[in-house]
Amino acid sequence: MALRVGIVAGEMSGDALGAGLMRAMKAITPCSFEGVCGPAMVAEGGLSRFPMEALSVMGISEVAGRLPGLLRIRRDLVSYFRRIRPDVVIGIDAPDFTLGLERAVRREGIPTVHYVSPTVWAWRRYRVRTVAASADRLLALFPFEPAYYAGRIDAVFVGHPLADAIEPQPSPDKARAELRLEAGGPVIALLPGSRVSELRAHADLFVKTAQRLALRYPGCRFIAPFVNRETLAVFDKALTAHGAFDLPITRLHGHARLAMAASDLVLLASGTAALEAALVGRPMVVVYRLSPFTYRLVRALSRIPYVSLPNLLLGRPLVPELLQGAATADRLVRAAEEFLENPERGREAALAFAELRESLGRGANARAAEAVLELAGVRGTLPAASCAS
Repeated sequence: MALRVGIVAGEMSGDALGAGLMRAMKAITPCSFEGVCGPAMVAEGGLSRFPMEALSVMGISEVAGRLPGLLRIRRDLVSYFRRIRPDVVIGIDAPDFTLGLERAVRREGIPTVHYVSPTVWAWRRYRVRTVAASADRLLALFPFEPAYYAGRIDAVFVGHPLADAIEPQPSPDKARAELRLEAGGPVIALLPGSRVSELRAHADLFVKTAQRLALRYPGCRFIAPFVNRETLAVFDKALTAHGAFDLPITRLHGHARLAMAASDLVLLASGTAALEAALVGRPMVVVYRLSPFTYRLVRALSRIPYVSLPNLLLGRPLVPELLQGAATADRLVRAAEEFLENPERGREAALAFAELRESLGRGANARAAEAVLELAGVRGTLPAASCAS
């Protein structure tokens, strides 16, 4: 009889984590999955009661406007899991949504797993207690995270699946050939975010920056991958507003990793994409804008010197970060020029990123699957050939 698994992801990065976990669990034992799944999880056989996009919202003021709908979804999921009694429920990231869900079903005697530690090392340290009250087991992506939970919850460092999945230092020429990019000047990848709210905050900035770089570097080309039609539509609106549809931009549906591999430089919104660019081995500049209220609150409570994952994990400001008011086209262009004019900076970044890959590559999907199945009372080991899939 198949293990019945409740699983909830709230955004694209969680969808990728969930799909890898599901694939690894199925390789060990028959499983069925249902809850909230993105497209990659659905492709692995997940049944989604709600579209994942319904949970994809960032920022305190942004969440407030959709809070009643989010609470309704969570109540429905709790009621559904209470009725079907899955063998285990997994919440993937999105802690403001998933931890409350996990806590409610755990009270019903259902084992719960939280996959991805909240950034308790950055701010809102009290969430250590919240995680401990919500989940029976925490799966951590980064090696320093379990120490924050010592004595409170079973926290397991599994590594990061991206470090296993991404080819080290992929050939830019091969990627450009796959994208049918003609020879010319520098190639710059533009990743203004995966959520509509992020595109609204960043699209104008990225378009204006591309216009100025195109003037500064004749022959340069841009690649802009988007996760869905909605985010592409926001970007296209910015292109129209700035009269920029003549820019040499290759717009892609998905294929962010291929865009990074083809590039000399990546300009991106802070998030998992920054770690992905580091694992691909490309230099980058990170930007981020939030609503003024959310930004002031985050800065007041933040305990960390950097916002991008590569800088945090390396412990130094290798990646330029332009946040809120500092995220202007002038500054982004200047930061881009620093890399484009000084190739040695890119080589320095590539060496540091190789060390980062080494620390995170642990066969994460296999380790996570085994940790979940052990909690659910199933013991088994993923076949070695499948560990990095």
